[in-house]
Amino acid sequence: MRIPILAFLIASLAFTSGPSCQAQSVPSAKQLENWLKRFPDADADRDGTLTIEEASRYREKLRSGATDRRGAGGSRQGAPRQFTVSPGWDLQRFPEHAVCYLPPQEIKAVFQQSIGGKQPAVVSYEKPDDGALRIVGTGHSFMAPGYRTFPVICKAAGMKQPLYTHTGGGITGSTRYKWEQENGIFDFDGRPQPKLLASIANAKWDAMMWGPYFNDRPVYYSCWIDFCLKYNPEMKFYLSDAWPQLYQLGTNPESESFFTAEIFDRLGAERRAEYVQQVEVLRKQYPDKVFILPTSDAMVLAAKSYLKGELPGVEGIHRVIGGKERSLWRDQLGHIGPGFDRLEGYVFYATLYGRSPELIEDQIAFGGDDAFPGPKLDRKFREIAWQAVIGHPLSGVEDRDGDRVDDSRGR
Repeated sequence: MRIPILAFLIASLAFTSGPSCQAQSVPSAKQLENWLKRFPDADADRDGTLTIEEASRYREKLRSGATDRRGAGGSRQGAPRQFTVSPGWDLQRFPEHAVCYLPPQEIKAVFQQSIGGKQPAVVSYEKPDDGALRIVGTGHSFMAPGYRTFPVICKAAGMKQPLYTHTGGGITGSTRYKWEQENGIFDFDGRPQPKLLASIANAKWDAMMWGPYFNDRPVYYSCWIDFCLKYNPEMKFYLSDAWPQLYQLGTNPESESFFTAEIFDRLGAERRAEYVQQVEVLRKQYPDKVFILPTSDAMVLAAKSYLKGELPGVEGIHRVIGGKERSLWRDQLGHIGPGFDRLEGYVFYATLYGRSPELIEDQIAFGGDDAFPGPKLDRKFREIAWQAVIGHPLSGVEDRDGDRVDDSRGR
């Protein structure tokens, strides 16, 4: 059972402190051997030997599952916000067996072997003649809505969108996790799955997109940037800043009357400051290369529009608080509600292509419920997306003349 195992590990593996796993009381080889017999899943690389690092990570994994995923009364809270990472991230170089150090053909061969011929080892596209960018991306469930609607929006704008992603749920879709997984290092030692690395090294790409995660560090992104620029020097990079979440409040409000324009401005400012800090570090390293997809600003603008009665068909702010199905947010973690996948897709489109989705004349075939979102709400989403993009200083898009096209690109 989980709780007895957790109690045992907390008591017996209390020899580490902090993310660097510095030893306070180092266990003996015999202790590690005994722990391996009791907890075989702790042996991450399956080599039959339990290391101190593996034992510590297993302890933290269980503790995260028991504490971060459960709040008062045992209610599920979502993805863990506190966790340990390999101290290898603090070193100047990744382990020598990291896939990123291999020549392109060898990276392709590694991925080909891992998938057993079930899919192409390299995905590539000819340079589009319709203006589309060739994009690779990582991400989790906060990116999934936009990844679904973005290509549909591009199609309506007259482009066939090349988009190749390696995603996962929660922490498994984070940039750090995907880098370890693709390279076969740290938690994936000796088990590489270079899905994106194989294609990046062996094909032409124009941009990369990422979803953020708790406790991100610039190095989790710079490793991807360095690898991409090695093979595609003109690539640009885009990080979504997600959106406000209930955990920022500490405790859930009793009713939706708590939410005011000032509250949303404060939550949005906190979120903006967090990701601007990350991206500014990267922009100094890589001038004119790294930008923000301002999904947070878009959701703040949407929330304030709802308070003013400007989102027809939307019934509430947060389903966890107000209980309404058609709300901006639908669960404790903060996944967006029905229809708001369009808003995220519009933000992606406006940022990547520097054009307001308001200029798309063709009807967009999103599918689903034809009655919701209706045409008026859809138009409002397009307007909000453009205002969020041109209002963010790190989106890379400006519209001083008001023609709804980035000033540096023109019509």
